[in-house]
Amino acid sequence: MSVLPLRKLSPLPERRLRVVDRPPLPAYRKQARDLAQQLLADGVIDGHAVATIVTHPAAGDERLPQTLLSLGLASNPALTQSLARHAGLGLIDPVQLPPDPALVDRLGAEACLRLGILPWGRRRGITCVLVASPGQIERRIDLVRAVFGRVRFALAPADRIEAALVRCRGDELCRKAETLSPADESCRGMARPGRSLLFLGAAVTGLGTIAPGALLILLTFAALLAMVLTTALSAAALLAALRRPAAPVPPAAPAPLPQVSVLVALYRESNIAARLVQRLGRIDYPRDRLEIILVLEEDDHQTRAALLQTRLPPWMRLLTVPGGTLKTKPRALNYALPFCRGSIIGVYDAEDAPDPDQIRAVVRRFADCGPEVACLQGVLDFYNPARNWLSLAFTVEYAVWFRVVLPGLSRLGLPVPLGGTTLFFRRSALEAVGGWDAHNVTEDADLGIRLVRHGYRTDIITSVTREEANCRPWLWVRQRSRWIKGYMMTWRVHMRRPHLLWRALGLKGFIAFNILFLGSIAQAALFPALLLLWAVSLGFPHPLLHLLPPGGALVLFGLGLLSESVRLALAVTGLRARGRKLPLAWVVLPHLVQPLACLAAGKALYEMIRRPFYWDKTQHGLCSDPAT
Repeated sequence: MSVLPLRKLSPLPERRLRVVDRPPLPAYRKQARDLAQQLLADGVIDGHAVATIVTHPAAGDERLPQTLLSLGLASNPALTQSLARHAGLGLIDPVQLPPDPALVDRLGAEACLRLGILPWGRRRGITCVLVASPGQIERRIDLVRAVFGRVRFALAPADRIEAALVRCRGDELCRKAETLSPADESCRGMARPGRSLLFLGAAVTGLGTIAPGALLILLTFAALLAMVLTTALSAAALLAALRRPAAPVPPAAPAPLPQVSVLVALYRESNIAARLVQRLGRIDYPRDRLEIILVLEEDDHQTRAALLQTRLPPWMRLLTVPGGTLKTKPRALNYALPFCRGSIIGVYDAEDAPDPDQIRAVVRRFADCGPEVACLQGVLDFYNPARNWLSLAFTVEYAVWFRVVLPGLSRLGLPVPLGGTTLFFRRSALEAVGGWDAHNVTEDADLGIRLVRHGYRTDIITSVTREEANCRPWLWVRQRSRWIKGYMMTWRVHMRRPHLLWRALGLKGFIAFNILFLGSIAQAALFPALLLLWAVSLGFPHPLLHLLPPGGALVLFGLGLLSESVRLALAVTGLRARGRKLPLAWVVLPHLVQPLACLAAGKALYEMIRRPFYWDKTQHGLCSDPAT
C-alpha cells in the first residue's frame, strides 16, 4: 500500500463544512455513477457491480466501502486506493506507520472504534485523521475539529484502522471489557462468601449432630416454601402466557433496514467451526446490513486454524481477544462491542442453528416496539432431542422455560432472566447499562435484571434457534453447576442493597426476582428433603408429621399434588407450543434429572467458595445437526 507523507495530503477547506442530507436522486445517481466508473477504470470492480453501486442506497454515503466488501464486489487494499485517488486524499497504512498514542487518547480507543476514525499524527498544528471512506469526512468533521482543531483527512482500510488501534491501545480495551459494567452492579468487587458459608456449614453440621430431626424439619420447611412459591409464580406465568397477546401496531411507513451486528464468542470449538459458518450462512438478511463477528481468545489456536481453513464470507470476520486476568464469555462480548457497526447487537452460541428469517423478525419487532423494549429473547430448542433420556428431559425443560415461563413473565412485567443466546439488544440501551458483567458466569440472567433496574423491558419473540442438548450426565452437571453458581452470584449482587432493588423493580418484581433465583437454587439443593417428604405418601415416617395439626399431612399432600399438577400443565403447554407431536410421557422425565441437579448445586456451592469466577465451559460438537 502506498504511503503519502503528511505534507502532500490534500488540505480540507478552512471553512466549516455543511452537513447535508442525501442529495436528490438524479444528483445522487450521477455521483455514484462517476465513482463506479472510477472503480471500474482502476480494475477494483467488474461491469456487473456498476449497476449495484448506482442503485444501492449506500452508494453515496460513508458505508460504501463496507457495502462493496460485504457484497463481495471489491477487496482491499485496492478499493481504498481507488477511493483515495477519486477523492484526492492521501493513503496511509496505520499498521506499518503506527499512530500517535497521545492523539488516540484524546478521543479514547473505544470512541475511535465506534466512530471509525483514527487520529494518526500531528505536524505544524495540523492533525491527520484516518477514515475508511470519504463519506465519513462530512459526518466527523465537526467532532474532530472540536477536539483537535485544524485537521486533514486521509484514507485507510477499516480493518487496518482497527488493527492499529488494537496494537496501540489493546490493553486499555481489555481493561474496559473487564470493568464495563458499573461496580455496584457487578460481582467483581464482591468478597468471596467463604467465611459466611463456612459459618453456615458449621451451624448446619452442629444442628445435625445435636438435633438431626430439627435440621430435617428446617430443611423440609425451606424446600416446601421454595416449592410453593415457585409453583405460584409458574402458575401466574402460565396463565399470562395463555393470554392472546395484543396485535402489534404496524409502523406508519417501512423504515430502512438497520445494520445488525451478531457476536459469537468461541473457545475451543474447532470441531464445529465449519458447521457454525454453514448454519449462520442460512440467515436471510441483506449482507451489507449484517456483520457476524466470531470472537476468539488469543490462545485458541485450534479454533482459529479451523476457521481460517473454512472459507468465511466477506460479511463474517474474526476478532481476537487479547489475554488478560479473566477468560469468560461476557469479557469477550464486552471487548467485541466497540468493534460492532450495528445499531442492533445479537448474540449466538457456537452450536446454534437459528431460523433463517430470525433477524428480519427481530428488526420488525424492534420497529413495532417503543424504546423501552431494549432486548428481544428468542426461543431455544434442540436439534438432538431424541439422543437419550437426558436430552429428552432437557427438551421438556426448555419448552417450558422459553415457550411458557419467559413469555408469561414478560407479559406480567416481571424481570426476565435472559438465556445466553438468541439475544438481540438495542445498542444504545446495552451501552447505557454497561454491557455484560465480565465476572458473572451467568451474564445473561444478570443482564436481564440490570435492564429492568434501568427501566428497560425484555420481550420474547417466537423465532427459534436450535442448539445441542447436553446428553452426557457429567457434562450436564458441569453446565448446570455454572448456571446455579451464576444465579448465586446474581442474587448476591442485586441483593447487596435490597431497598434499592425494591425501588427499581417494585414489590412484584422484587418478590419475583427472589423466587426466580433463590427458588431455583433451593429446589436443586434441597431435592433430598422434598424426596423424603414425598416418601411420606408411601407410608414412611417423617419427624415433621408429629408437629402438624390434624389434617396437616393431607395439606402437605395436597400442596405436593398441586405443584405437580402445575408442573404437568407447564410441560404439556410447552410441548404443544413446540409444534411437534411428542409423547406426553416426556413430561415425567425432568424428575429423573433432579439428583443430577442436586449434585450440580453442591458443585456450584463449592466453586462459589474456591473459584467463583471459573467458567466451566460447555463441550459442544458431540451431536451433529441433522440439517447440516
